[in-house]
Amino acid sequence: MKLHELQPAEGSRGVRARRGRGTSAGNGKTSGRGQKGQKARSKTRLGFEGGQMPLYRRIPKRGFTNISRKEYAIVSLATLDQFDEGTEVTPALLVENGVIKNEKNGIKILGNGKLTKKLTVKAAKFSASAVSAIEAAGGKTEVI
Repeated sequence: MKLHELQPAEGSRGVRARRGRGTSAGNGKTSGRGQKGQKARSKTRLGFEGGQMPLYRRIPKRGFTNISRKEYAIVSLATLDQFDEGTEVTPALLVENGVIKNEKNGIKILGNGKLTKKLTVKAAKFSASAVSAIEAAGGKTEVI
């Protein structure tokens, strides 16, 4: 058998039943739902379990969501090493070069990897190891 000879099995690709299109179509009038009753109606709420306590109410609720939580885009030193010597690395530059997709609430620089170039890095937060590594390479850090 070759790729151009492939075809679906006989009867496996049936035509969709078009309900409510007249009695001669075989599924007219009640559209295969029978007469009256809950299953003949069009609406039951999402998650409705016939009056039984629904799953989303049976499960215990836990935890706390802080509405003022700030989420930072994380960048490691190893990714900063791709920039040329003496570059001023800003959040806009990182987004432009595709290092991060969006700034979120700011950028945090972490000290993962090695930095061999002298850079001026502007970010919202720095880890202590990142600051020492940037300064050891002869660069500067600036909190914005």
